[in-house]
Amino acid sequence: MYQISNFTDNDDVAVLAQLGPFQVVEYQRDLSVSPGSAAVAYYSAKMNVKKRQLVCDLSRANVTIQAGAMQWMLGNVNATTGIKGVGDLFGKAVRGKASGESIIKPEYTGDGILVLEPTYKHLILLDAADWGGSVVLDDGLFLACDSNLKHKAVMRSNFSSAVAGGEGLFNLSLNGVGAFCIESECPKEELIEITLQDDVLKVDGNYAIAWSGSLNFTVERSGKSLIGSAASGEGLVNVYRGTGKVLMMPTARMPDV
Repeated sequence: MYQISNFTDNDDVAVLAQLGPFQVVEYQRDLSVSPGSAAVAYYSAKMNVKKRQLVCDLSRANVTIQAGAMQWMLGNVNATTGIKGVGDLFGKAVRGKASGESIIKPEYTGDGILVLEPTYKHLILLDAADWGGSVVLDDGLFLACDSNLKHKAVMRSNFSSAVAGGEGLFNLSLNGVGAFCIESECPKEELIEITLQDDVLKVDGNYAIAWSGSLNFTVERSGKSLIGSAASGEGLVNVYRGTGKVLMMPTARMPDV
């Protein structure tokens, strides 16, 4: 038996969202400051620059997380590599090399509590069922998911998608039923959700962070001809075509400082 005090019941900690085995907590103020850093901490809190953590209740579901993300665990928690044989190891190695994700994403089982490292990024909980059971994530966004979800490397529809679109040749796809968490530089309140029904979305830049696996993603000229593209001043654009959803940031990603 165990009891946790002064964590989610702390008046400085707010529970932002819950879905499946996941709970997102946010520290309203940074209290571990010195006189020299107090002003920065104060204005950071006012501008929504806050530390956030993902709490995983393993009694609800086994979870798979990004390698190195665990901070602490409590109770009956068992960590495994999630590898189910030599063939599975080879498949994960190929997928990790292709997508740029870590080869081994540890899987945690049991009925205890798992807490991940704090981050200043926004933690967004989503349900794969809302994406038709298949969702493709932009590079580096995956943090954790229900272990029922299967991971797959999805190759772009054409080579130009990787070369000209500012993307890798492969993306991580989550397939099946279950909740997952992504790390976003943009809060969920500002994300734009676009639903396509046999239609097309063209985006000038790397703004999309997730899209349905049913969509065909390519990079194309913004106009029908080279002259038209040059005249529009846009050049090449990311194109999402078909039926499905796209989750998009309203602004470009901020550089790390």
